[in-house]
Amino acid sequence: MSIIKPNNNTISAITALPAAIPTGKVLQVVSAHTGTQATSNSATYADTGLTASITPSSSSNKVLVLVQQSAGKHDGNTKVNIRMYRDSTEIGGAVAGRDIAETNNSNTNNVGMGFSNSYLDSPSSTSSLTYKTQFNNNDAAGTAKVQVASGQSYITLMEIEAW
Repeated sequence: MSIIKPNNNTISAITALPAAIPTGKVLQVVSAHTGTQATSNSATYADTGLTASITPSSSSNKVLVLVQQSAGKHDGNTKVNIRMYRDSTEIGGAVAGRDIAETNNSNTNNVGMGFSNSYLDSPSSTSSLTYKTQFNNNDAAGTAKVQVASGQSYITLMEIEAW
């Protein structure tokens, strides 16, 4: 068996190992949840009631946003769209835009579903930041709901150290 010589050096000539690949540490975690039902008959976006705030310790750090949102519809054929925001800025696009009407009967009551999304945000800030979700009733038909019958929705914010 032969001995491998890193960079043509003897094992005794190696004084240090290569630097580790940077991965970013989790510096803080903030989470919140709500079970307060909100409804919409409009295509205009409105707050879901799911919100959390975090203050990054460095403007070069990132914030990982994790959302699990319960949603549903009552009567009518409609779609629910959910978006994520940092303060008043939309981030990451729509979490989902799903047709939640049943295929056999668009007037079936209380069809439920859940949405899940993650987004790595680069806010470049050390000020308090508020993250939230908003939803709409895309087709303005029937009633779109979030946190149906006190179903829980969750948001988790993780400050990730810059690498």
